[in-house]
Amino acid sequence: MQIPKITTAGVLSVLLLSGAGCKKKDAGSSAAGVYTTIDASTAGTITGTIHFAGQPPQRIAIDMAQDPVCGAADANNTEQYVVHDGGLQNVFIYVKDGLGNKLYAPSQDPVVVDQKGCRFAPHVVGAQAGQPVKFTNGDPTMHNVHFTPQISTNQAVDISQPPNGSPDMRTLPTPELMIPVRCNNHPWMEAFINVVPNPFFAVSDGDGHFTIKGLPPGTYTIVAVHEKLGQKTTTVTVASKQTANQDFTYTAPAPDGTR
Repeated sequence: MQIPKITTAGVLSVLLLSGAGCKKKDAGSSAAGVYTTIDASTAGTITGTIHFAGQPPQRIAIDMAQDPVCGAADANNTEQYVVHDGGLQNVFIYVKDGLGNKLYAPSQDPVVVDQKGCRFAPHVVGAQAGQPVKFTNGDPTMHNVHFTPQISTNQAVDISQPPNGSPDMRTLPTPELMIPVRCNNHPWMEAFINVVPNPFFAVSDGDGHFTIKGLPPGTYTIVAVHEKLGQKTTTVTVASKQTANQDFTYTAPAPDGTR
């Protein structure tokens, strides 16, 4: 049997082909395409206030005496309707459309949800898909982090966290709004995680204010989401290096729960 002769040129061809097949992906790219860098020289801002019209429902005091640690905390901690001078807190605002095919690398700085005073803090958070969320327990009592996303690619979590114990880090890869987080040990505790595909989002503060920075000039669909009052959508045009103002107004629910 005659063995085929392997020439030097043939060896080089094989090495070149194999090297091409093992080429590393650029650091600034993803499986779907190349990441966009925010251009600070042209970036604009959207800012506004979430208004609440009417009388907000009365916040209900919670009996937390079952746990002495919780009993010493602020018992008036229902956080569904937090209104100050007409501004509504804990509303999640994000850019839904208008970025075209632009992709942005998720930050690797974790979004932190602490358990402090027998409540989750913050009550509402946002994270970009692929950005880690870190759960911590700052209380001297046992807590639990339990959430079940509706989208199967976002893994469900049900873990216990000992007093002042080590944090737990999770990453949700798929956009999904208002994922409820609860503590099985203290059923009044609740928070909400919002996962979106880009870094342009905010949560309204204690006065209802919000700011979304770093947007390239363009026209965008932005959405406000409240855990009880639902979503509101509008369109905003952002000019280069300018700030566009956009408010939202929610109305107090009727006694039968309608809005």
